[in-house]
Parts: sequence; C-alpha cells; structure tokens
Amino acid sequence: MSEPLIRLRNIDFSYNGRQPVLAGCDFSLQPGQRLALIGPNGSGKTTLLHLAVGLLRPNVGSIEAFGKVRRNEADFHEVRRRAGLLFQEADDQLFCPTVAEDVAFGPLNLGKHRDEVRRIVARVLHALGLEGYQQRITYKLSGGEKRLVTLATVLAMEPEVLLLDEPVSALDDEATGRLVEILAGLPQAMIVVSHDREFLQRTTGSTVRLHGGKVERIC
Repeated sequence: MSEPLIRLRNIDFSYNGRQPVLAGCDFSLQPGQRLALIGPNGSGKTTLLHLAVGLLRPNVGSIEAFGKVRRNEADFHEVRRRAGLLFQEADDQLFCPTVAEDVAFGPLNLGKHRDEVRRIVARVLHALGLEGYQQRITYKLSGGEKRLVTLATVLAMEPEVLLLDEPVSALDDEATGRLVEILAGLPQAMIVVSHDREFLQRTTGSTVRLHGGKVERIC
C-alpha cells in the first residue's frame, strides 16, 4: 500500500480540558481514496478535519501529511496549500466584498498572475453554475449560493486533497446533483463529512465512523 496522504496517529484532543473529543484516534487517507466520515453531532468529525490541516493541535499524538510529520505552524502552511478545507459554515470562509475577490484570494496568495487568476475564477464559477456571479455582493447571497461560492474558493486553489465538511448544507436538489457531477469528475482524494447518506453513496467509495473518540471502519 502506498504512503497515506494524511495520517493521524494516537490522537487525543479536548477543548479547554473538557471531555475528550478524540481519544487514541488513528486515521488515514490513501491516494485516490474517497472517504465518507460519519458520526453523530459532537463526535469530532469537524475537529478531525481541522487537526489534519493544523487549525487545531492535538494534546497527544502525531499528524503526518504528504509524507512528513507536521508539528508547528510553519509545517502546516504547505499542508493548507495542498489540502483544501471546506468549512462547515460558509460565513467562516467568505470575507471579501465580492464573489470574484473571494475566489481569487487563494490563487493570488499563491503568486499566480492576475490574468491566470481571472481565468481560474471564470472556470470554477462556470463549473459550479455561478456564471455572472463575479460582482455579486457575498453577504447578500442565499445560503445555498454561499455554500457554492465557498466550494469555488477551495477548488480555485487546485488542491491535491479535498476535505469537505457538510458540502451540501443549504443546497437544493438541483445544486446537489450538480455538485455530485463535479466531484465525480475530480481526481483528488477526499474526505467528505455529511449527514446526507444518499449524497455520500454517490460521491464516496468507503465509509468510516467516529464513535467514542475513535475511527471505526464500516465499509
């Protein structure tokens, strides 16, 4: 078996010394794998994604990403360039006045030329059915529109791994179907957190569950 893209080893994590969310948790994502991560609210699904990209740090255990152990903030800068995290709440990910500015923010920070960034923005918005949204005011969008724009900000970075936290939240059936088609055509390995079992069946190939602070493989 090839080296995992992301691996968490023996992770303990709790918020401010409270009851542990993760306890002795082991987890890995293999190249090409499309993994559904399920579990009840509060089981640690979002926590696990945030640990993987260094937004949280474990109390105990180690995190490896792209073949290296990651310990400090500088280590995780590369991880966040290569692993695109879709936040559970759209408003946590959108902070620019317009849609185009939000989608362009990541590629510009990677040093891409503005002409190339404009092409990336146009291509990603087209793929998500958001043509003509470039100058729309972000905070005036509907919940479903914001969800698609946040996904556009992630895809614009052209990450090697996708970490998608409730990607169909606030989406109607048409938008969900479009997202299924988009994800089916992408080459990236991905972890998908969702309460929508039908969506997971259509987009992922295997399933693990968080229970009692540990990851259990289901299928």
